[in-house]
Formats: sequence, structure tokens, C-alpha cells
Amino acid sequence: MNNPALLKAFRTAALAGAALLLAFGAARPALARTTVTFGTEGVYAPFTFLDAMGQITGYDIEVVQEVGKREGLDVKFVPTPWDSMFLALDSKKFDGVANQISRTPAREQKYAFSDSYLIAGAQIIVRGDRAGAFKDGLDSLKGLKVGTGVGSNFAKLLEDYNAKNGNAIQLKYYDGVLTTELQDIVAGRLDATVNERLTVGYNVAKLGLNVKVVGAPIELVPSYFVFRKDAEGQALAAQFSKGLAELKRDGTLAKLSQKWFAGDFTK
Repeated sequence: MNNPALLKAFRTAALAGAALLLAFGAARPALARTTVTFGTEGVYAPFTFLDAMGQITGYDIEVVQEVGKREGLDVKFVPTPWDSMFLALDSKKFDGVANQISRTPAREQKYAFSDSYLIAGAQIIVRGDRAGAFKDGLDSLKGLKVGTGVGSNFAKLLEDYNAKNGNAIQLKYYDGVLTTELQDIVAGRLDATVNERLTVGYNVAKLGLNVKVVGAPIELVPSYFVFRKDAEGQALAAQFSKGLAELKRDGTLAKLSQKWFAGDFTK
């Protein structure tokens, strides 16, 4: 190219094109993530547990998987003991927690939450032949030995009651495996426990344990998926809330509740 004017015009156009490409590239959003990992106990049926084939399943698991399908996410689960769940989330061993988690003021300061996907109900559980003696809520448990999971919402409920009532209830702590508590109730090693009514019903049907849920719910507590409160965690919470809204609209969430609990407990 020997024409100086033409050469100058060509160089100017090339530089303009390069600048446009750089500007376009800078404005493009980062590629969306395709995989999300969740910490979960894997021992808390019917919310999260291993089936006969050793595969993770349960209500929480299937809800997460359904959201993943709608949001184009490959969802993976990391079995984690309850007492180290939030520490593992903080240290980024996974992206979120799916384990029937409730909101508390302390958790709200540190974590981001999806919309709720289930309304839990805390109730007293006793051996079948003692069901008639527990009609006064937590006051019925004064002077008795009551089991509860370490660090659980139910433990906090009982601890708060004890703080206001001179430690009237004798608490025995377990590592989060509810079936052990129920078996100890049947054997007479415990008088009662306070736990999720839906969980108890599932275990009674599955294991044939002679335990009963008594009285009215002590409290009704929505359940949420939990994420770190950084920008990425808040984005995931919003994304899962969007997916849950779709599950509610198309009836999938209610169907999953019916499957696992024989009733719609999502509202």
C-alpha cells in the first residue's frame, strides 16, 4: 500500500475497531456459574439422607435439584456434620446450606437467605403410652429429661425456655441424628424431645417406633436455603428465590411436600 493518505485512513479505522472491541469486551458480563455446591447433613430424614443405594435424597435435596433444573445449574452436595455446617460455609467448602434452616437475628447479620420453601412445626414427641400427660406445652417438660440436637433450632428453643425458668428441663444433647433420640424415648432413657413434627411422622412410618407427637405446635418456623453474605452469596440467594417462585407457581413445590409429608406445608 503506497498511498500515504489511504494508509493513514486504514490505520485509523483499525485503531477505532480495536478500541471498539476492547470496550465491548470490558462491558460483557462474566460467564454465569454452572455448578453450585450445598452442605447438608445427609442423616436428617426426610429432609436430607442417604437412600438404600447410598444416594443423597430427601425433601430439601429434591427442592434444590428442581431449582437447579430451572436455573441451569449442576447441583452437588457435600455431607457435613451439623455442628460444623456454618463453619464450613464460612470457609467456602461449599456455596450454600440445604438443611431445613430457620432465620435468626444472629444468622441474618452474617448470612443471605433464599425465600422460604417449607413451614416447619416444632412439637413435643413422647413415647406412645405417655401421650396423655403432655398437654401444657414446654411446661409439661419441667423436671424431665429431654433430648435435643447440638446447636439446633430446637435446642435454642429449649435453652431459651430454661433461661427463663431456672433450668427446669434437664437437657441431653445429641449429635443431630433424630432416630437415636426417638429410640432412647422408646427405651425410657429420655422422657421426650422437641423436634420437627414432619420428621417424626416420617420416622414413625419408616421404623415403626412407638412415639407420638403431642399438643399444638410450639412454634411454626419457615425454612430457607442459606448462603454467605458476600456479593456472590447474595446473588445465589436471589437466584434460588427466583427458582423457588417458579416451583410455587407451577405446583412443583406443593407436590414435593405431598410426596414427603403427605400434605402441603409450603405456605
